[in-house]
Amino acid sequence: MQILFVTSEAVPFIKTGGLADVAGSLPKALKAQGADVRVILPKYGDIPESFKDQMYTVHTDSVYVNWRQQYCGIEELEYDGVTYYFVDNQFYFNRQGLYGYGDDAERFAFFCRGVLEALPKLNFQPDVIHCHDWHTGLVPVFLEANYKQYEFYHNMRTMFTIHNLKYQGVFGREVLSDILNLGPEHYQTEALEFNDAISFMKGGIAYSNSITTVSPTYAEEIQTHYFGEGLDGLLRKRSGDLHGILNGIDYDVYDPMTDPHLEIHYRGAMNKKKLNKTMLQAQMGLPVNGNIPMISIVTRLVEQKGLDLIHRVLEDILAEDVQLVVLGTGQSYYEALFREAAHRHPEKLSAHIYFSEEMARKVYASSDLFLMPSLFEPCGIGQLIAMRYRTVPIVRETGGLKDTVQAYNPVDGTGTGFTFHDYNAHEMLYAIQRGVRAYGEKETWNKLIANIGKTDFSWKASAKQYMQLYRQTAAGRAGVR
Repeated sequence: MQILFVTSEAVPFIKTGGLADVAGSLPKALKAQGADVRVILPKYGDIPESFKDQMYTVHTDSVYVNWRQQYCGIEELEYDGVTYYFVDNQFYFNRQGLYGYGDDAERFAFFCRGVLEALPKLNFQPDVIHCHDWHTGLVPVFLEANYKQYEFYHNMRTMFTIHNLKYQGVFGREVLSDILNLGPEHYQTEALEFNDAISFMKGGIAYSNSITTVSPTYAEEIQTHYFGEGLDGLLRKRSGDLHGILNGIDYDVYDPMTDPHLEIHYRGAMNKKKLNKTMLQAQMGLPVNGNIPMISIVTRLVEQKGLDLIHRVLEDILAEDVQLVVLGTGQSYYEALFREAAHRHPEKLSAHIYFSEEMARKVYASSDLFLMPSLFEPCGIGQLIAMRYRTVPIVRETGGLKDTVQAYNPVDGTGTGFTFHDYNAHEMLYAIQRGVRAYGEKETWNKLIANIGKTDFSWKASAKQYMQLYRQTAAGRAGVR
């Protein structure tokens, strides 16, 4: 199988969220399954120079954005045994940050067309082009509309993965002709039209041969009105081609036995984990006491992550005998919330309104409980990393959180964390209190840690599922339009 990943970001080159983790780790797992997997993404200005210095140009050409002709260079780099291609255009991508510019429709339309234009020159003819999120949603559209009639592209199939349906790449209808150079037949409810505009995400869903999302529960949820973001009807129509495959994490990267960011390495030795906690307490100016349960929140500070629930009962949480550590950036409202609370409770709450991979690893390794009360969560990476570092998750039963965290049952000792169902602040608070009580009960806590130690959220099982679906898609047995 020859597979091309098309993505807007990938670890270790550039990252804003969980998509980058998937695009940086799943290809390596697929390669171990025998696939020839390559990855293509934009060459952003924010990619570290250490990586740019290793890139070399393999092709230059020009790409039409409607009538406008734009330079398109393809640079190559091999990392961890996987070939990465970078689409180079200084005007579109040599900027600070990745998204949020007024010309994002044009930037990512150029990227999608540039990917397809480059393939014949790269001596790579993928069986399946695997596209990720709205930024790549036009690849299946362009392939069907402009390229399938050519022999090189004729047998290519497409797979589209929804990482977060909320972000759809919706733009004015004028983009259809002015930038995409597509006819009115594509401005239909079964094509790109979406609420009198066009949706790149909808294009990916409507035109791909098969569709995946990042957990089985989320695949079910997005077919309902509440979670469907206006696309639930289309997703129900294509339900036979929609597959929920759980995300994993790279167990080589996230390993407390070898993590270079940690002072003390460990796996099942909780006394060594506690040493990490006391060192972090000292670093953060919190009271140094290894017996106080530390609850961590490592997340984007946005509404999706359930922060309104935390706001509602924050004083009740801090009334418990706990320490709360927050790491992340996001909406100014939530940033101010945690800054102000940390100012009032410096001995209880340490707020770090920035993101650092090094600090994140230290927090995962040091905390006892990890709080992720999301309003919705396609999969979630944080709870998987937390469990890898033997930190017990507290989550709401939605999306991938429901699929990965089993509620602790005190009767039979099964379970890996503490869960709550409704999006309700006091339900969350009770789950936190159950977790804090369990921390104080040595036998219960040891059982929880032992249960977590038996879980495996590496990519092994999911990579096998992807390989099976690639074969079905390439053979034309999955959702041929």
